[in-house]
Amino acid sequence: MSMETIKLNYKRTFFIGLAFLSISGFWQMYDSIIPLMLQNTFHLGETVTGALMAMDNVLAIFLLPLFGTLSDKADTKIGKRMPFILGGTFLAAAFLMLLSAADRKQNLVLFLFVLFLLLLSMGLYRSPAVALMPDLTPNRLRSKANAVINLMGAVGGVYALIMIKLLVGSGDRPDYFPLFMSIGGLMLLAVAVLFLAVKEKKIAEEIKRREEENEKEEGTVSEKAVMPKEVKRSMIFLLVSIFLWFTAYNAVTTAFSRYTRVVWHMEGGSFADCLMVATVAAICSYIPIGNIASRVGRKKTILAGIALMSFCYFAAIFVGAYHPLVNIAFAAIGVGWAAINVNSYPMIVEMSKGCDIGKFTGTYYTFSMAAQIFTPVLSGFLLENISYRTLFPYAFLFSTLAFVTMSRVHHGDSKPERKRDVLENFDVDD
Repeated sequence: MSMETIKLNYKRTFFIGLAFLSISGFWQMYDSIIPLMLQNTFHLGETVTGALMAMDNVLAIFLLPLFGTLSDKADTKIGKRMPFILGGTFLAAAFLMLLSAADRKQNLVLFLFVLFLLLLSMGLYRSPAVALMPDLTPNRLRSKANAVINLMGAVGGVYALIMIKLLVGSGDRPDYFPLFMSIGGLMLLAVAVLFLAVKEKKIAEEIKRREEENEKEEGTVSEKAVMPKEVKRSMIFLLVSIFLWFTAYNAVTTAFSRYTRVVWHMEGGSFADCLMVATVAAICSYIPIGNIASRVGRKKTILAGIALMSFCYFAAIFVGAYHPLVNIAFAAIGVGWAAINVNSYPMIVEMSKGCDIGKFTGTYYTFSMAAQIFTPVLSGFLLENISYRTLFPYAFLFSTLAFVTMSRVHHGDSKPERKRDVLENFDVDD
């Protein structure tokens, strides 16, 4: 049967996306709450806090390829990925509860030990969970499927922000146990439904058979080519740009919960409103951004996104206390971030066409993770030793540098074809 006649199974894709929903919900909570616990419970400085917040990205560089490879080689009755997903989720939820207990007891050694085990547990199933979608989706339908997965990830992030707002009380040391219960419960429920609804091994065998039939029908063989020097130059500038804009954005998201408490005098989980506005704005802007990029090109759309975010970072420098207009700025930041994410990875793929696309995909994530390791430490050092008010000048500086390097990218800007399906406009990183 020709692959052209196969349609995406949206119901199955929804269930597959539950794993990504749980992961996104966890990391949204982690980035917002763990810095507060480190500082308010254990009184750690900004530099040490930043270093500990970078630990998950350091571990990810080693754990994601390791457990991804191990799951590739696994063969069990319930599939390759499912044992890692089930085991990792259960362990992560359990350690999340222990983390709350360590916070209550103010036991730093126990807290750091459990935190390390929690990050190991998340690393155990993060790659297998991401790999489950391409395993169970035909090649030609992965863009549509990835759109569904990304939307569900955004839903997980919004859920975490809502729970932070509702369940985190005021004061320096609120009880985070209800919040952790809500996140752990979401993770366990989502993965339980995934396991019951998706029979991984059976579906994977069916997809593999169909893929083999399609390859026989097409009889095509792809050949690798050497990347031209001028294209490689653009690739380097794009990768540097990725590092720079992640350096700016991640500094804000990591330190924002502390910044709002110290500078804007916001209490409890009220800071989550701004982050929620940015997330919802990004979700709502995917479709128009896809349409704009199809008309003006990816590079111009990315540059517009960087410029919009830079302007908002610059404006935030002069905000002395929270004002409702701040939400408008964060909505603009969400739109700018969506403009960058929707178009940057397709440019990587376009430039590496005919070469080793997989290698450059890995390089893309290496540069983004390297930024997320680097920036909490440097920005934390500035926050601690100079002032909290260095946060937005810091973000503005690196965002402006990203604009400069991105302007030197001269390849990978083929205007994308108009999407045949509305959901394809949401596709970010297939």
